[in-house]
Amino acid sequence: MSYDRAEWHYEGDYPEDLPSENGGTHIGMFLAWIIINNLEGKVHQLTSQESLEAVRNKTITGREFLVKECEDRLMKDDMNEQANAFTRFYYESDVYFSDYASTLAKGLPSLYHVEDTWENYERLEPVIMQRFIKWQVSRSTG
Repeated sequence: MSYDRAEWHYEGDYPEDLPSENGGTHIGMFLAWIIINNLEGKVHQLTSQESLEAVRNKTITGREFLVKECEDRLMKDDMNEQANAFTRFYYESDVYFSDYASTLAKGLPSLYHVEDTWENYERLEPVIMQRFIKWQVSRSTG
């Protein structure tokens, strides 16, 4: 099951002045959060150890991991069970896209113009973490 694919974004009404990989920046930032928080799936633990460490050491970005290890797709197998449940709640509801746009894309022509940098990830990370913590609390009390 695919949650998101870069090609869904760079096909159609995509800004002509951008490289296609920018269609995966938002996916990569979410995936970096998954990896940094040790929520990746077993498939990556078995086959992508070097790339996982590179993300954790911030020598490659989540988008670079997405391209190299995930064929530009965010899939169920990329995450563990807890991360999949959170992704269904947060990512599929488009709340993530709203958070991403309001945190990183203000003043830009589109969310695809957000640069794939660790500095941008650092701005987005606390927003995702806050959503994750609230989600965990709601699950334990609800």
